[in-house]
Amino acid sequence: MSNSSSGLGKFLNFLIDLLRALFSSSKPASGGTTEHQLPPFTTPIVPVDNTTEPARIVTARILLIVYDPVMDPASGQKVSQAMNWNQVEGLVSGFMADIEETSGGLARYQIVQRIDVNEFPALVDGYRYDPATYTAVVNKTVAPHKPETVDYQAILTGFNILPRVVNREIDEVWVFAFPYAGFYESTMSGVGAFLCNAPPLESTAGCSRKFILMGFSYERGVGEMLESFGHRAESLLAKAFDCQDFVAWAYNPNRLWAVIDTTSSLNLFQRYICFEQIAPSQAAIGTIHYAPNSERDYDWNNPRQVLSNCYDWDNFPVFNNDIRQVAADEWGNGDIRAHHTWWLKHLPKVAGRTSGIVNNWWQYVMDPNLIDL
Repeated sequence: MSNSSSGLGKFLNFLIDLLRALFSSSKPASGGTTEHQLPPFTTPIVPVDNTTEPARIVTARILLIVYDPVMDPASGQKVSQAMNWNQVEGLVSGFMADIEETSGGLARYQIVQRIDVNEFPALVDGYRYDPATYTAVVNKTVAPHKPETVDYQAILTGFNILPRVVNREIDEVWVFAFPYAGFYESTMSGVGAFLCNAPPLESTAGCSRKFILMGFSYERGVGEMLESFGHRAESLLAKAFDCQDFVAWAYNPNRLWAVIDTTSSLNLFQRYICFEQIAPSQAAIGTIHYAPNSERDYDWNNPRQVLSNCYDWDNFPVFNNDIRQVAADEWGNGDIRAHHTWWLKHLPKVAGRTSGIVNNWWQYVMDPNLIDL
């Protein structure tokens, strides 16, 4: 989809611009401007392939697995109850409602089966916590077990997941567990699986369909669930737009002072995630960790005003150069759930196709099988 010669040319232009920013002097030439005095951008006009292809509704069927072991056999009290953590039912309903709302109804989830598991899942070396050892870890009297990753293969086999995906009984798996259970926020399986905020699972190429396994914690809230989903969205859209290196660079704290001195060579998703720190005076929506004005990770309550074209994304795919000063009150003044719903609401969800990519980005976020590899 993005392997055309024009796409390669745009990418090479971006690399040249980035290298210029990396190795040029931080002081401007006489009469020039500094990084933070760049003129406001104009979003490049990208030819639209068509405006008639319908925006596809994607409904994903979910296998929900809940690890909530009993801590006290006498009372039957589970770990979520003993620790006064959240109820899975409330988390699931809140999350599903937020996804449907922010996608404009184009992304929907259906729980087809829930499995409650009264055990601590095995970690990759076979170790399992028990009530006593887990309590000690939570109370910080002992260190968490290493290695800490869960045994995904045991879960895939134990719940017969791969055949169920192949037979289209399920499209995705959600696992709820407790801190130190060892789950990634998201990971992908199946033939052609790729990075989804974590490495793809090994030994799943025999599954003819790609699918995502989300790892949620009932210690946390809906906002953290949306954060996991947001990183998943970043990974899938980076793949769809063939710009994984750019996303990794934007998140890398060692990028130091390097900035983008032009946005003309960036594709639409690269433009979407621009924020002030990497694109002075040219911020758009930012990333899940960086709002348009953020100066560090999770800096969602920063009061400083910056220029952003976030409002112009409501006009996608035709931009009107609507650039405004914005600050944290736009996205909830530091509230994690408010920021993430704000970020997700801006994802394009209209009919048509631009440069070979559908204008409804949600279908890629919901189903990795819809991404042309």
